[in-house]
Amino acid sequence: MGIVWPRKGPVAAVFVFTVVLLVSLFFALQKPVTLAVDGKEVQTRVFFSNTVRDVLEDHDIKIGAYDRVDPSLNSKVKKNQRIVITRAFKVKVIADGESREIITPPIPVKEAIRIAGVEVGDMDIVKTMPVDVTVPDQEIEIIRVAEEVQVIDEAVPFQVERTTDNTLEKGLTRTIQPGVEGLARNTVKITYHDGQEVNREVINTEVVKEPQNKVVAMGAITSVSRGGQQLNFREARYMTASAYTYTGNRTATGQTPAVGMVAVDPSVIPLGTRMYVEGYGYAVAADTGGSIRGDRLDLFMEERSQCLNWGRRTVKVYILN
Repeated sequence: MGIVWPRKGPVAAVFVFTVVLLVSLFFALQKPVTLAVDGKEVQTRVFFSNTVRDVLEDHDIKIGAYDRVDPSLNSKVKKNQRIVITRAFKVKVIADGESREIITPPIPVKEAIRIAGVEVGDMDIVKTMPVDVTVPDQEIEIIRVAEEVQVIDEAVPFQVERTTDNTLEKGLTRTIQPGVEGLARNTVKITYHDGQEVNREVINTEVVKEPQNKVVAMGAITSVSRGGQQLNFREARYMTASAYTYTGNRTATGQTPAVGMVAVDPSVIPLGTRMYVEGYGYAVAADTGGSIRGDRLDLFMEERSQCLNWGRRTVKVYILN
């Protein structure tokens, strides 16, 4: 008769079943969770009883004082939970000559201004990047806008009216009526940005005094009689005339100076121009001079005494055809 060994099959089966049950229970008590932090996503599993804080501590994730955690640290973790950590950063708010720095996760610009303790007026301008929420190292500038209204008087210039005078030589004018400026009263709105003027706008104008136009008579005569002779001319003008005599030099046109030659400013009277100078007679522009500029003439005379007697005087000059 052989030895009868005890049967172990049922015991082993129970043992295996228990192990499987425990492992299944272990996994059943855990749930999948996703951690989104610093631009990365980490897939993990945690027990039902864990809080968000526990999960972050288990993964050695440090949270700054101003970082945002969603859901909150004390929240119980749920199955397929996504935990998002948004890091805080520096934002600078500039206003009234001061710069204030805050540390915050992304928030609306208005909220950042409020946290910085800055009040924004209805007309103030918020100057910053075109974003909906703040970004790292963003600068937000508050431009203070102020307006004032001033009443400012301004001269109104007069116009010049011209009329023909048939008793006056062409080129000459005579003032019949002097011009008088008018006066306008302007209401002006002035805009300031941070105390500096940036714009002026006239919002109303009232003419207090109308201007009086200047009336000028323009000469029309182109022919006159002088010394029994008829002079036909293009124009007449008043010029300042001095006199000079022999210097030993030829004229600017290379001629020997002689009576009837005058020095002119060629930009006013071209060399070679024929003219008649009252008190001197017929002349031609044949010379120039360093001091002869604009409406000036230097008349040649043979004697120094004649030059001294002439001196300097205003004369009427006819530019001949």
